[in-house]
Amino acid sequence: MGSGEKGRPRRVRIDGRQVRALAHPLRTRLLGALRIKGPATATGLAELLDTNTGATSYHLRQLAEVGLVVEEPDRGTGRQRWWRAAHDVTNWENTDFDDDPDARAAIEWIQAEQVRQYAEQAERWFAVRDQWPPAWRDAFGMSDIFMTIPVTRLAELRTQVWQVLERYRAEADPAEPGAEQVQIFLAALPLLIGGGR
Repeated sequence: MGSGEKGRPRRVRIDGRQVRALAHPLRTRLLGALRIKGPATATGLAELLDTNTGATSYHLRQLAEVGLVVEEPDRGTGRQRWWRAAHDVTNWENTDFDDDPDARAAIEWIQAEQVRQYAEQAERWFAVRDQWPPAWRDAFGMSDIFMTIPVTRLAELRTQVWQVLERYRAEADPAEPGAEQVQIFLAALPLLIGGGR
């Protein structure tokens, strides 16, 4: 699952066409499921995501048209088509689509969806956290920090934190005893008090 070579994830810097295709609730969930679970059929994904196979097939084809998912023809049998994520990591900068209002709106939707997913994931965790061992409960969590920093230093900080996360991801061994899949959200936002800048 995931990257072809350990430690070298496949990346894509999405373009306007890809971002517009991705700005759809089922499509973002399909791409996420393929990245997390690995290759799957439309039927398997429909069961996993509690939707119907027709919708799943249609949206997989839409993602394939823009190169975000690819078919695995060697795995398919008859009408069973297997799909996999074409990339492990999707990148963009907020300013990439300043001259494309439709793509900019799509990016804004995707970012709002990330916030919704974070909130849903946190609520699911709160509902089951007492079932986890103390070491895991202490390792998981949320925190924040306030600072006053120029934009160049913030960009440098974000890059360095991301490099640490990438290093841990590259060194991760899913077969290690006690290993669990975790999701880490990284956000840096301006501290807006009283609205506006």
